[in-house]
Amino acid sequence: MNVIIIEDEKPSARYLQRMLEKQGVNVNQMLHSVQEAVEWFKNNKHPDLIFLDIQLSDGLSFEIFDAVEVKSAIIFTTAFDEYALQAFKLNSIDYLLKPIDEDELQAAVKKYQSLKPQAQNVQFNFEDIKKLLVNPVEREYKKRFTTKIGQHIKMISVDEIECFYSENKGTYARTVDGRDYLLETTLEQLEQELSPETFFRISRKFYININSIKDIISYTNSRLQLKLNSYKDQEVIVARERVKDFKLWLE
Repeated sequence: MNVIIIEDEKPSARYLQRMLEKQGVNVNQMLHSVQEAVEWFKNNKHPDLIFLDIQLSDGLSFEIFDAVEVKSAIIFTTAFDEYALQAFKLNSIDYLLKPIDEDELQAAVKKYQSLKPQAQNVQFNFEDIKKLLVNPVEREYKKRFTTKIGQHIKMISVDEIECFYSENKGTYARTVDGRDYLLETTLEQLEQELSPETFFRISRKFYININSIKDIISYTNSRLQLKLNSYKDQEVIVARERVKDFKLWLE
């Protein structure tokens, strides 16, 4: 299987390459910009499968396909999960949300293998995705959550929540007054329910309210450490694969 990765962050590309190699998939080429990818496709045999990041340093990766006709199957790697998932589903073999999970990566590769050779014949409608990226659909996000305390049901306003975190297979909300509440949900489900303007998933374990960040500190391995207003139970670290998107979110 001939595989390439198109990803502008070289550490993220190498991380994905290592995960693929652990699963017995060799990466033949890594490309890091629209311009580099266009030149490569013009002069090389096209791969069976592309792992494609949406935002590259010099533009959206869809510009590659405006310049050259690519017949390869595509698995998106993206942070645009808030509003474009349906379009990714319709226009690719699969999609992987950053930070990429090894089990989800393995499932995506298996899905591709089960679908080929018809995978190379999928007709991509990138215009649908571009429209969503430029003009995301207006949607309603959750304004409150409920939790059971003894025989009582407590309502918690989203504005009161400093962060969500997972621990011992449970998902908790930490409120601004320093209290923790167990919720009947998962961080994955929260990604569909929270406003991306206010909340950002910094790692597999933490979902952070922008208003709760007290300090941001450079950390080891190109990561960031966050200091929150009330949560001090353990270190809150932005995963290396999410640092770029996190910085964009802050702007």
